[in-house]
Amino acid sequence: MTERKNFAKIKEVYKLPNLLELQTASYGEFLQADVQPDKRRNIGLQEVFNEIFPIESFDRQVCLNFLSYFAGKPKYTVDECRKRAMTYAAPLKVRFKLTTPVEAKEQESYFGEIPLMTETGTFIINGDERVVVSQLQRSPGVSFEEELHPTGKKLFYGRIIPYHGAWLEFKYDISEVIIAYVDRKRSFPATQLLRIIGYTSDDDIINAFGAQSVYPQILNTLKKDSAKSKEEALADFYRKMRPTEPVTPDAAEKLFYRLFFDPRRYDLARVGRFILNRKLGLDVSLDKRILDAPTVIKVIEYLIKLKDGTGEIDDIDHLGNRRIKTVGELVQNQVRIGLTRMERSIRERLAVMSEFSSLSLHHLINSKLLSNQIKDFFARSQLSQFMDQVNPLAEMTHKRRLSALGPGGLSRERAGFEVRDIHPSHYGRVCPIETPEGPNIGLIASLSTYARVNELGLLETPYREVKEGKVTKKIEYLTADIDEQKIIAQANAALDEEGYFQDKGVSCRLRGDFPKVEPKKVEYMDVSPKQLVSVAASLIPFLEHDDANRALMGSNMQRQAVPLMVSEAPLVATGIEHKVAVDSGAVVIAKEEGKVTAVDASSITIGKTTYELMKFRRSNADTCINQNPLVSLGEKVEKGQVIADGMSTEGGELALGRNLLVAFMPWRGYNFEDAILISEKICKEDIFTSIHVEEFQIEATETRLGNEELTRDIANVSEENLKDLDKDGIIRIGAEVHAGTILVGRVTPKTETELSSEERLMRAIFGEKSRDVRDTSLVAPPGVEGVVVEVHVFQRKDRGRKSKEEKTQEQAKLREIRAYYKQEIEFVNEEKWLRLSKLLGVDKDKAERMDLSSNDEAKGLADSFDEQLKELLADEEQEIEKVRRGDELPPGVLKRVVVYIAIKRKVAVGDKLAGRHGNKGVIARILPDEDMPFLADGTPLEVVLNPLGVPSRMNVGQILETHLGWAAKTLGIRVASPVFDGATEQEIKDMLKKAGLSE
Repeated sequence: MTERKNFAKIKEVYKLPNLLELQTASYGEFLQADVQPDKRRNIGLQEVFNEIFPIESFDRQVCLNFLSYFAGKPKYTVDECRKRAMTYAAPLKVRFKLTTPVEAKEQESYFGEIPLMTETGTFIINGDERVVVSQLQRSPGVSFEEELHPTGKKLFYGRIIPYHGAWLEFKYDISEVIIAYVDRKRSFPATQLLRIIGYTSDDDIINAFGAQSVYPQILNTLKKDSAKSKEEALADFYRKMRPTEPVTPDAAEKLFYRLFFDPRRYDLARVGRFILNRKLGLDVSLDKRILDAPTVIKVIEYLIKLKDGTGEIDDIDHLGNRRIKTVGELVQNQVRIGLTRMERSIRERLAVMSEFSSLSLHHLINSKLLSNQIKDFFARSQLSQFMDQVNPLAEMTHKRRLSALGPGGLSRERAGFEVRDIHPSHYGRVCPIETPEGPNIGLIASLSTYARVNELGLLETPYREVKEGKVTKKIEYLTADIDEQKIIAQANAALDEEGYFQDKGVSCRLRGDFPKVEPKKVEYMDVSPKQLVSVAASLIPFLEHDDANRALMGSNMQRQAVPLMVSEAPLVATGIEHKVAVDSGAVVIAKEEGKVTAVDASSITIGKTTYELMKFRRSNADTCINQNPLVSLGEKVEKGQVIADGMSTEGGELALGRNLLVAFMPWRGYNFEDAILISEKICKEDIFTSIHVEEFQIEATETRLGNEELTRDIANVSEENLKDLDKDGIIRIGAEVHAGTILVGRVTPKTETELSSEERLMRAIFGEKSRDVRDTSLVAPPGVEGVVVEVHVFQRKDRGRKSKEEKTQEQAKLREIRAYYKQEIEFVNEEKWLRLSKLLGVDKDKAERMDLSSNDEAKGLADSFDEQLKELLADEEQEIEKVRRGDELPPGVLKRVVVYIAIKRKVAVGDKLAGRHGNKGVIARILPDEDMPFLADGTPLEVVLNPLGVPSRMNVGQILETHLGWAAKTLGIRVASPVFDGATEQEIKDMLKKAGLSE
């Protein structure tokens, strides 16, 4: 990691959390794959199974109980899934107990495959890397709002919104009667609803609100209520809900129960109950997730008090009333839909079965209902998106994105200004800067650096606790509704050595206001100035000197930076570049300390661990992912050290661009209107040259006229054009490619109609001899100039028709697999007996001969190693089977060839260049070095920008960065200027003076 002079004045008291925790923790809790079935918490997948099962037949004779589930090992690794266009998923097996009148038996059922998350928080779906974006939604619970009647009168209303189920609203009408609405459709007096839930007489209803005060609104409603008993109320309710059906007391009771009291159809969720408790001052267990009578009474009472001027209406844009649905919860909801469909199908199948003796799980369960639902979500949902993979920051931002769009969310067309606007409750939770510029502005946001999502889905941000004017080391995470009530000091408040506030008046936040408070009254303090903004915004030095609109452009444009051939970390950074590079997974980290025993361009070996590096791999954006070792042979490595750089990183730090010598001056009109002038040196020295990898694919398929064939033998093509193809017609790695170059030779059988009259004559004379095929080869399209870096060939294995060469290749591959696993097994065995001999205090040979059954600790250790050995043997078997079976291809496809071509792109006129402060422009001219303006010592400039691009845009940060960067370059150092805590003007002047430059 590069050493930097840091200008921060505030000590780092709390380290940044893992930046991908939002994704990885959520999916880990959903799957609980590494937790023993009996120790799993009732969340995620476990919760859905517990909700849906047991399933009983209509006659109650057969019962299907859920016991446990188990996610197996994925068939292919992440890299194999990428290459083969497969989904990285694990087989899901579920154990059930099936009880029939004849017997009760336990059985295991295969429930299809469930996608697994990679270490970097992504999913591989059909070979593509995808991200599931978290959704920012209105929270279930209760909310009180007001609306204006056409007469100008304010009408209040309260809504109980469940997680899923029917909405229940209470609204004043113009004559001060409280009306209840079910699902915004049917309406009846609120007292009618109270009669149904247990307050049958008028006196019961009046007493429910407290005997000491009789509310006139309740009396008005009772007058309007025609029903005088529970039965009448139920009949009236049923008549309005089901107008076409005849009323029966039983049906009415059932309908009402199903609407609000059936846990399968009505669920407030823990967060809904939490918000009800918070708003109404109740103390009901969070696990009580259906409606109850006291809650309904409290909602009506709060509504009455609102009318009388006590209580307050809710702000629906406040983050205390909005919650995050993370990836785990989104997938859980899909599993719930799939299992509900499966439940219906199981019940229907049980209804038509008469013979129970031969009843088996595979007769009942159609696992396609679940697996199709999950597949559909990952492939087609608005929230499952093709990952933005231009550079590591683009990946990171995509994984930390919050979207108000998507199923159950808002739509661009309907969303007004209020929803899109910045809200005081966003402080430390949602970035006020980073959001798109187009129609999605404000609807798509980014998580702030320190923010996290709690178990209820509410956003929290950390604070330091303050006691009696002293800032303690205790860190507490608070939700938006709690911190609004607290007096919170800013992170830059001056503290003395012991942690006491130095000033008599401390600038604080309280309910959206900024009072100056005496130190003893302060309750909390921010942990860091950068907790306000997102990762991308906190990478902008001198952010505090930029206008917010330009900072927004700057944070968005950093994500568009193309990885360069030679990366260079910035001279002026903000200090979190290392954290972003590490957490994004772009760099390689040492898992344990040790000595580097082998290192080359493609792998690093430390001790017994080998780290394979990615070489010239294509990203989702066609940019090039290439990792280079940072360690040398014999070097000692610490655990957690960066041992290899990835794309857009240098020395383990994020490096999105280059450090260039820039002047702000006009030059013959070539930098008019944001145009940019650059030196030819940038082209010659490949400063802004990038490598792009493009993928080309071809398949040989079965056709009605015969099979297509991949071959070098193509008619009417010169030998010169075939020189780089092997005997199967596939181009070699390293071949140079131009537009029109044949990448893969293919011939397709011709139909009769395609034959010319001469060809038909030839066939009549010579029979089938003349080749009736046409050339359908894969050729490089126009504009492609590059080098072949990788070729993948996938083909079905035809056991009877293997060529000698294929057999030799297969044998070599099998030998390689067996040798690898033999070595692994020997290593585990060695470790096993070493650990046992140490535990038992005897030498290795003696330990091998000992009976371990009497020693529980030794037996447990031996068993865990035996389990590892069993897994290794199973893996070896699976790998051998993969080689023997060949590749899985779609029906009718015989062979698939994928060719990757690396294309070098130099910077050219018309390309967009941008800084980190929203200062963007297009290259208008590339000048020879000798024609560029130069410094006093004759050094030619590299970039010339227009000075008029600064004053009106108000992004002065670029000027400060330029001066500090100039001083740093001259002094040969690198500096860090964190956001809101960076170098002051005076410090920059001092640096310039130190470097011998004019201030």
